[in-house]
Amino acid sequence: MAGDVGFDPLGLSNIDEVGIDLYWLREAEIKHARVAMMAVAGFLQVEIFGPAPGCEMATDKCQTDAFWQLWGAHPQYVAFGLIMITITEMVSGIATTSGRESGERAPGDFGLDPLGFGKGDAAAFERLKAQEIANGRLAMWAAAGLIVQGCTTHQGGIENLQQALSDNAF
Repeated sequence: MAGDVGFDPLGLSNIDEVGIDLYWLREAEIKHARVAMMAVAGFLQVEIFGPAPGCEMATDKCQTDAFWQLWGAHPQYVAFGLIMITITEMVSGIATTSGRESGERAPGDFGLDPLGFGKGDAAAFERLKAQEIANGRLAMWAAAGLIVQGCTTHQGGIENLQQALSDNAF
């Protein structure tokens, strides 16, 4: 299994009798890793380049503050986003459940491989899967850090880093 380094102090990989199996946990980890990688890229993109076209009301460099600006100006955008997330989760939940029951689908595999990485060298593809999960785990921590520091300092991640370097705060 990609990313397995033998670290499981809580024994979560051996809890079949509770009703949660390793397939479901693996699917959740891959999904959250991919979302976190996109979230970190989005946080930094907005701080570096500014808001996305059509979203000029969210002018703050700190994404947590920009979210509340967007919420105040157009709460229907946030509601629409939540509805789309719900629909996506329903579809992926069906895929996860049917894949787990049939055994025909690996966790996180939705058959989307436009660059053909899975068709080449099997060892190289396994290495890419291990890199994906390792970078995803790091991105989950990075996203949490960006959110917490945004809520506490009201600065973007890069702005906060520049402030710390100029203050010699560490």
